[in-house]
Amino acid sequence: MNSPQLVNEPPTFKTVLREAIHYWEPRRVVYNIVLAAIVAAWLVFTWPHFRPAFTMRALLALLVLAAMANACYCAAYLVDTTMQLSPFRTTWLHARWLLWLAGTLFAAAFAWYWIADEIYPYVG
Repeated sequence: MNSPQLVNEPPTFKTVLREAIHYWEPRRVVYNIVLAAIVAAWLVFTWPHFRPAFTMRALLALLVLAAMANACYCAAYLVDTTMQLSPFRTTWLHARWLLWLAGTLFAAAFAWYWIADEIYPYVG
């Protein structure tokens, strides 16, 4: 016989993790599109300057940077699961889009800065 669940029973870690994955993974696509658009814009608008940068070594470095950006995206899981297990869970579920927006804007600004200051001056 199943016992009725309490209304205010805290969710299990498995439930929290499932909800976090369901929320964050579709947004990872948009996050990656934003970062790819920044790189593409730099390439398009400064094309003659970046032409010599198209080497196998540079493409490997770009792949590593993309992997690092996605690893940083995973930090949202730490915050999200912690907040879902807290007493502020209900409020958090309605406000976590702010974490996504802040993280995406930070990553975009960081990518812009990195290209402008660390890559662009040394190419060509």
